[in-house]
Amino acid sequence: MPRLRKEIIRNTDYEFHIVGGHRLGLRDLYHALLRVPWWAVLVTIAGSYLALNALFAVAYAMAGGIQGARPGSFVDAFFFSVQTMGTIGYGVMAPVTNLANAIVVVESVVGLVVVALATGFVFARFSQTRGRVMFSRRLALSPIDGVPTVQVRLGNERRGQIVDVHFRMSLVLKVTTAEGRTIYRSSDLRLVRERANALARSWMILHPIDDASPLRGETPDSLKAKEAEITVAVAGIDDTSLQLVHAQKIWRDHDVVWGARLADVLSEMPDGNLLLDLRRFHDLEPTAPSADFPYGEAGIR
Repeated sequence: MPRLRKEIIRNTDYEFHIVGGHRLGLRDLYHALLRVPWWAVLVTIAGSYLALNALFAVAYAMAGGIQGARPGSFVDAFFFSVQTMGTIGYGVMAPVTNLANAIVVVESVVGLVVVALATGFVFARFSQTRGRVMFSRRLALSPIDGVPTVQVRLGNERRGQIVDVHFRMSLVLKVTTAEGRTIYRSSDLRLVRERANALARSWMILHPIDDASPLRGETPDSLKAKEAEITVAVAGIDDTSLQLVHAQKIWRDHDVVWGARLADVLSEMPDGNLLLDLRRFHDLEPTAPSADFPYGEAGIR
């Protein structure tokens, strides 16, 4: 029977505990190594290489038959193993018995496989393009053309562009069904523009809260009671590597600032050129409350 495991997914505000999942073990090693940082990859490759050489060193020390090595010396056997797996061959130590030569043959085959796997994996890591998309730390919610609108700013942190970009926004609410069951219901939030030809340093996506919006009639207190989460996902093609990249961010109910708009980051300079001030990327500005939208932020940090 497969072994079960407990998994923890850490979020900014809480931990998501998952139990009952099956342990994949070595079957998922490649995928796991693609996700870990570079330092962990290098430690894994170096550790595996040294461990294999240590294993063959034990075999050489026990079998003997290595000319130039001290009898039973693990250190000499280890150095000989490294020279064999690395195809160095200084000529100081050499196998002289059939058993030692047989171990050399096995190690040579293992070395070829290990080098091929390590080379292919390092190439896969280098060729893998990860999106560097920056999202505004908070969501702004205020009227635009008289309609309450959720506003999110995002941009490509790299100097290039992401082309043929697709945006998606979704909402998760804790609701009670007619049968009295509590569930987390996910809904798509319609955007004013769901695609863009290119994403550079700054872009704004908007969700109008009209009669068809799942956010219609919600308040700050109701979103808090329903443990609301808003997710924005972005996918497109990096114009440098021509690979598909994607990014995602989740905001909770307390990240929604009612009665605020995203600060302007684009302005015109006296000489007629345009200035994009990324220092104001996360800034919000308060809006005045009205009869239809009685929310206003007196001070926004």
